[in-house]
Amino acid sequence: MKHDATSSRNSASMPRTEFAFPGPLRDQLVAAVLNGSKTSTTGLAVDYEHGGEPLPEVGSRSVVVDSDDRPVAVIEVTGVRVVPLAEVDLAHVVDEGEGDATVAEWRAGHERFWHSEEMRAGLGDPGFTVHDGTLTVLERFRLVTDLRAGA
Repeated sequence: MKHDATSSRNSASMPRTEFAFPGPLRDQLVAAVLNGSKTSTTGLAVDYEHGGEPLPEVGSRSVVVDSDDRPVAVIEVTGVRVVPLAEVDLAHVVDEGEGDATVAEWRAGHERFWHSEEMRAGLGDPGFTVHDGTLTVLERFRLVTDLRAGA
């Protein structure tokens, strides 16, 4: 995708998408979005509720920011499902682009993130844990524009 001034101007008014917290994990996830290997992501319904944010809607666009808070891409939501954690399927896991080969492997990594001090602090619940019935928000998206100069 090519960067152009029109895309940059239009992206300024779009909502932001932040994958994980700033740092190595966000950098890895943003790189996967930009190279096309990441076309899905998983959130927790409770995180949307806590933040007072609506669930993503098909067709909505947002600006992906990197660890330095720079806009690097525009993505468009192509699908949204809300399912219990136990129902996350392998196709979704593979499309997250994190290299997980099984749902169990994916879940272990995501549980480490969801049970992290940063996540628990963000939710205002130091004892927060997920279980099979925890509602997840499975979002599919496509890369619309790479906003990096010279990309």
